[in-house]
Amino acid sequence: MYTALHATSKSLAKYLEGRLQADANLQTFFSGGNMMVSLNTPQEMMDKNIEGVSVWLYRVMRDPERVNDPPERVGWDQLRHPPLPLCLHYLIAPITDRKQGASPETEQLILGKVLQAFHSHPLLRGTDLQADFIGTGVELHVRLEPMGLEEITRVWEALEGSYQLSVSYEVSVVNIEAETQPEKVSPVVVALPEYGVIVS
Repeated sequence: MYTALHATSKSLAKYLEGRLQADANLQTFFSGGNMMVSLNTPQEMMDKNIEGVSVWLYRVMRDPERVNDPPERVGWDQLRHPPLPLCLHYLIAPITDRKQGASPETEQLILGKVLQAFHSHPLLRGTDLQADFIGTGVELHVRLEPMGLEEITRVWEALEGSYQLSVSYEVSVVNIEAETQPEKVSPVVVALPEYGVIVS
């Protein structure tokens, strides 16, 4: 399905929102307050005075380990073109309004909870899934991605905003299904084994 990117983002955001709302130290911000988990960029959240957590999809890459997956047999005489396997990269940043009494301590608490949530539950599946993934067997593997200072600086320069405390996560494997219909193939009807004698 081509909606896999959207469904992945919604699944991540919904899972984080639930963990933040359930935390005793943060529920006053996310349940009783005005903080939210948003798919907007950090800069968009700051421009719109939205507080909470930015879960921003900033890079989409083809998974090199599954590029050569073979076609999938979906019937005795049908093969389906393999899907496009992707790895998605998300920048996750806590955004607070310092003018309204928020502080770096609050941002560190939020980011610490994000790290704990994905460290404790790095595989999203079943009831964790949202949007078009609901009811499917999709499994999303979430991994903290190390980023050097130069790389993360380039990301924030692209946002044209000031650097904020943030981390990057890689989510795999997300499949974009082929739009083409399954291809009809001739099935193997008769197998004729041949025997030979090896002479040394």
